[in-house]
Amino acid sequence: QVQLVESGGGLVQTGGSLRLSCVASGLTFTGYVMGWFRQAPGKEREFVTAIGWSGTTLYADSVKGRFTISRDSAKNTVYLQMNSLKPEDTAVYYCACDLRGVYSFRNGATDWGKGTQVTVSS
Repeated sequence: QVQLVESGGGLVQTGGSLRLSCVASGLTFTGYVMGWFRQAPGKEREFVTAIGWSGTTLYADSVKGRFTISRDSAKNTVYLQMNSLKPEDTAVYYCACDLRGVYSFRNGATDWGKGTQVTVSS
């Protein structure tokens, strides 16, 4: 059974940084696309970023140049470094994984974590 556990969320001021982590278990980590979605209050869940097993990355336009995704196969962990945070980045961030490619991942994933809250104050 796949389990994804996020950590690293919190409260930060505009312009600040946070690093989210997601530890995966119950899967062959190197075979999966890993990534992040987010959901703000009153809005639908949206794609943020994904990274394939070979290191291919994909970002939503709203986070390009500010967020960086990476993965450590030795630790079964995916990271999301978030810099220059804005109030509109406030959301619950969900780690997800899928066996399809990064471009398919944009439309949804197979397995999900429970989420971690990120709040950016103005």
